[in-house]
Amino acid sequence: MADLDVDVVVIGAGPVGENVADRAHQQGLSAAVVEAGLVGGECSYYACIPSKALLRPVDLKAAVDRMPGVDAGPIDVAAVLARRDQFANPDDSGQADWLSGAGITLLRGHGRLTGERAVEVTHDDGTTTSVSARNVVVATGSVPASPPVDGIADVGAWTNREATQVKEIPSSLVILGGGVVGVEMATAYQRLGARVTLVQHGERLVPGTEPEAGRRVQASLEADGVDIRLGTSMTAVRRDGDEVVATLGDGSEVRAAELLVAAGRRSTTDDLGLETVGLEPGKPLAADDSTTVLGDWLYAVGDASTGAKLTHMGKYQARICGDVVVARSRGEELGGRYSKHAATAEQTAVPQVIFTDPQIAAVGHTEASARDAGLSVRAVSYEIGSVAGGSLQADDYDGFATIVVDTEREVIVGATFVGQDVADMVHAATIAVVGEVPLSRLWHAVPSFPTMSEVWLRLLEAYGM
Repeated sequence: MADLDVDVVVIGAGPVGENVADRAHQQGLSAAVVEAGLVGGECSYYACIPSKALLRPVDLKAAVDRMPGVDAGPIDVAAVLARRDQFANPDDSGQADWLSGAGITLLRGHGRLTGERAVEVTHDDGTTTSVSARNVVVATGSVPASPPVDGIADVGAWTNREATQVKEIPSSLVILGGGVVGVEMATAYQRLGARVTLVQHGERLVPGTEPEAGRRVQASLEADGVDIRLGTSMTAVRRDGDEVVATLGDGSEVRAAELLVAAGRRSTTDDLGLETVGLEPGKPLAADDSTTVLGDWLYAVGDASTGAKLTHMGKYQARICGDVVVARSRGEELGGRYSKHAATAEQTAVPQVIFTDPQIAAVGHTEASARDAGLSVRAVSYEIGSVAGGSLQADDYDGFATIVVDTEREVIVGATFVGQDVADMVHAATIAVVGEVPLSRLWHAVPSFPTMSEVWLRLLEAYGM
């Protein structure tokens, strides 16, 4: 006999796992979540929330400094870090209380599958709890990837955890990786007083975006004083007193007080007992559009699955997963939003905002990825500073918008916005992409004047509408 019998057990109590459990429980199923670390997960304490808390003050100062007649003054670093702590204090009691109040059982410890519909939880004191569940959901998230650099395990390198929970800003920082974490932390740390060097193996920053987006972020970072090394690798790293010494592929050395490794993430599926049900540990779990991995009982959501490693996409999967579990428990057929639309959102309509300065807000395909996917497309761009809303937003507004149009269907399959304060503009584009709204219909969506959204009209005009 199991110690606990529930309808749903979720391994992982980050925002994704919490959402699965809550969605299922609100519709009448009993639910438990298993968490070995902090309830609330990586996003709450070490990623999305604290990083944006660090970035918002420096972003706001830069915006004010662009406006004649006002003066933001110097940044109070201590106050910035204190405000960060208000949002991301690593005390999960509030999150745990929320689960309890919602009627969801929290099991603190490491959860492993021991067979079909069976999970064993090992607690910190060595005791175990066996759980029998009609549905098991893996929501274990991801951890930073460790690149093969000689000596990197011995120098106390930072990951996003140390970077977002720092107690004082170091005098200098070398960042390995020019993806989202790399460019965001370069923005924050340079403006908070560190001397930043960024090393990127590829030839441009944030390579998954439109090339011009990466170029403009690079220009902004370099204008701030960031030393960017593109097209080179880090071959070795060592400590020399209080400094980290990184050797690059061209033989040069970079010295800094700290090293931040921002070289991507990998799914955390190593020690979950997946082999007990015939699956290979250590790899992302391949889930279908209904988030199902195996039979009608094993599911994967968020970073543990093969989907986009973004909190909002994980929570989207969580809502689907919770509804699918409930539908199956009632003997209902799956369909509708669990098929075509789920595939659209997961494969071609993933939105993302990169909180650099300028911000990058994008959804769906870039022009290159659309062509790689075999689509016949045409991309048109327009400078946001050329519309009244952009020029009012900041003097010499630096930013642009691009739409990628499927010319056979005359619908938008991708959009990118780059510039100050463009983060919230991406949702309108997401609706257009997911809804496959014809350009002839979008022509009648009149943008308010004078706002930056007027760029939508200019894009349609540039396309020939």
